[in-house]
Amino acid sequence: MFVLGIDPGLSRCGYGVVSRRRSALVAVAGGVISTSPEVPLPERLRVLAVELRSLVAQYRPSAVVVERVFFQVNARTAMATGQAAGIALVAAAEAGCEVAQLTSNEVKQALVGYGGASKDQVQRMVASVLGLPGPPRPPDVADALALATCYLTMQPLRRAVAAATTSTSATDGAGERATLPPGAQGFGVDVS
Repeated sequence: MFVLGIDPGLSRCGYGVVSRRRSALVAVAGGVISTSPEVPLPERLRVLAVELRSLVAQYRPSAVVVERVFFQVNARTAMATGQAAGIALVAAAEAGCEVAQLTSNEVKQALVGYGGASKDQVQRMVASVLGLPGPPRPPDVADALALATCYLTMQPLRRAVAAATTSTSATDGAGERATLPPGAQGFGVDVS
């Protein structure tokens, strides 16, 4: 199973492919797709779309995880990041991949145990979990690998929550059938 993580950006879009092999997670590939600010926006978006579609076709990931922009001080940067994220989401959907979006705080919380962790802490944890000799560089690649790693480490919990949410055989102790209502957040975890 391959998972493709995308750290969206218009000038620099990081990607990382992680695979689960038995009980270990392994970094398969990582890199950055770059576009020049001197090139017109439609052409930059086209190049990004072509490159992302190529990655999806090459690795055929089971899932694509795109960082969700939660907060951005600079509106121009936020727009560019949103456009790049949209291109990544379309490339994944066109290929029929499962698509997930995670904020950087969700990734930090899952990997480091603290939503305010530094980039350096995340990079060191990614290196540790993936058995890399050092933190992945550049940071765009590290962030993309972190997204894919986070998704794969959360996958068993996602399955358990999905099973609990859709199960109709659970009882409430009094012998009556009980089910979670549609959209319930089993175990207090948002799996959407």
